Amino acid sequence: MTATADAEAAANELTPLADYLGSVLRRLRALPPLDLDLTQAYGNVLAEDVVAPHSFPAFDQAAVDGYAARWEDLVGYGPAPSGGSGGRTVRLNVVGDLGAASWRPVRLTPGSCFSVAAGAPLPVAADVVVPVEWTDQGMAAVEIFRTPKRGYGVRRAGEELPAGTLLARAGTYVSPALVAVLAATGIGHVVVRPSPRVVIVATGDELVDVGRGSQPGQVVDANSHALTAAAAEVGALAYRVGICDDDPEGLRGLLEDQTLRADLIITTGGTGTGPGDMVRRILSRREGGRAGPVTFTEVALYPGTALGFGTVGAEEVPVVCLPGEPGSALIGFEVLARPAINLLAGAEPVFRPSVRAHLLETITSPGGLREFRPAHVAERRGGGYTVQPLPGGPFTLSGLAEANGLMVLGERVTSAAAGSTVDVLLLDRRR
Repeated sequence: MTATADAEAAANELTPLADYLGSVLRRLRALPPLDLDLTQAYGNVLAEDVVAPHSFPAFDQAAVDGYAARWEDLVGYGPAPSGGSGGRTVRLNVVGDLGAASWRPVRLTPGSCFSVAAGAPLPVAADVVVPVEWTDQGMAAVEIFRTPKRGYGVRRAGEELPAGTLLARAGTYVSPALVAVLAATGIGHVVVRPSPRVVIVATGDELVDVGRGSQPGQVVDANSHALTAAAAEVGALAYRVGICDDDPEGLRGLLEDQTLRADLIITTGGTGTGPGDMVRRILSRREGGRAGPVTFTEVALYPGTALGFGTVGAEEVPVVCLPGEPGSALIGFEVLARPAINLLAGAEPVFRPSVRAHLLETITSPGGLREFRPAHVAERRGGGYTVQPLPGGPFTLSGLAEANGLMVLGERVTSAAAGSTVDVLLLDRRR
């Protein structure tokens, strides 16, 4: 049997990524909802649909500073509604001033107007607001040099959001703009899913903390820092525990302690089948005839085929076990941990958005594995996208740092020609 045939046979024994993800995500449930004050709701996900209890605007109001008038008074004496000056002006009596805090109802009579500030309630019968700059800004009487169209400068009650409007569906992130909409329609509390508390643990005797260079037998812990940032980017409350040595009792004790403050635990390292892969040996060990709390699966994923998922502690806190190689850990986070966090948060959809893009360079990919390759995606003039794979593939951290997309090459793809179309996950990097 050739080396290629051996590789294909081995790949056929792997669990398809879609099947694995489905089996994991079906075991997770969104966190219980809670009622939060609107000022605390930002960044959380709505647990139920939100409907406007009141209209916005709540009353007829001026949209600009100017003079609230009856349109028929303007066209009856002044220039045509087209806006031309025509050499004639309209003169109206100014019978009062209205500010945003005015509350007494007033009514216009023929030939009169009110000076109004933007946001002020409109007088009854007013159907136009003439901007200040189209007038002589008179105080007792005003001359109007230009006639606006009927309804100009007016915002009617409920014009933007009538009462009963669906403001946001369950699963929507509460953004600053949504906070403004909710407040403007009279909502002070919303029911949301709490942000998941995610604990990140890096394992391995070889690991040393950042701030120094690696020596033979030492590896700087990049994973726990990177994954803490990745979890925070999703919207989780991320806690970096740091480094745990390959000590069975130490690892068990650390995980047990972290279940008290975690909705999800992520470990990196030790997921393989080698003699030093302590995480897999400890968490998959059968005790009392029962399977271990975490199941490790060989998944048709490149890079990083070995992934673990299960629960730990009396509270059965979910745990995701990712490979120790930093590129594999980051790809594993995108593929498995990120959707899990979104599901716990109640967010929809749980996966990143994707586009179809034209490939700018011919590439090869390992057969039988679904590859996620760092790439740069750009919009084309006239529509559509192009994608350029970045040098080094998924194991190159510099490529991952530069990527704004992950090119997805399916299990049956061994090569893709320049000009062909491929799927690309869009990374929400702030650039």
